[in-house]
Amino acid sequence: MPTKNDVLEAMNGEAEELEGSKAATGPESMTSQAYTRLRKDIISGVLKPGQKLKVEQLRKQYEVGSSPIREALSLLTSDHFVERLDQRGFKVASVSRQEFNELLKTRCWLEEKALRESIKNGKSSWEEQVVLAAYRLSRVPRSEAENQFVANVEWEERHKHFHMTLISACESTMMMKFCDQLYDQNVRYRQLSGKVAYPTRDINSEHGAICDAALARDADLASELLMAHYIHTGEFLLAQISE
Repeated sequence: MPTKNDVLEAMNGEAEELEGSKAATGPESMTSQAYTRLRKDIISGVLKPGQKLKVEQLRKQYEVGSSPIREALSLLTSDHFVERLDQRGFKVASVSRQEFNELLKTRCWLEEKALRESIKNGKSSWEEQVVLAAYRLSRVPRSEAENQFVANVEWEERHKHFHMTLISACESTMMMKFCDQLYDQNVRYRQLSGKVAYPTRDINSEHGAICDAALARDADLASELLMAHYIHTGEFLLAQISE
């Protein structure tokens, strides 16, 4: 079981790795910038399901040229965040109960397998990263306000990091890619349930129990807790979605 010193060393290593990656990345292309910003706004709900995406309006809003916007929108159709309208441009992908049920089912299938593989194959370095991710997530509030729900961007980032770290030792880059894409699709849906789900759930306890079971190498319990975690969110969400 990782010690406090192990966690601190992992934190230092993570910081060094982050700085190195920033230095190596360099400036993004205009298309990449437009893609990143549009994708973020769709996932967060700033751009609503079904909303028409007019190139001229987006060009002014994001302060990039028309070509990068069109290229970004085309890329987002491949990610299923944007739908192409015949001869009429683009719109934000719609949401539905049927699609969410399919998304949830597929995510549960893949992540249960990935989690079991990670528990079987994960080394001490994986344990350290899981502990670190769980600790960092527990240190930030789900909401930025105490008297009403206001989505905390930092929590969202740490939440994704925790869940992806749990399955990161599955030894399948293809599996990780699919799970990453499904996670972002799920977050888009989850924004609809945030005010209902908060503050009736003890999310930190749920995450802590999943983490403990994974570190104990109890694949059956960890999988059961993770699936229950996702299904619980799904129940809140489905109540908010019309057919």
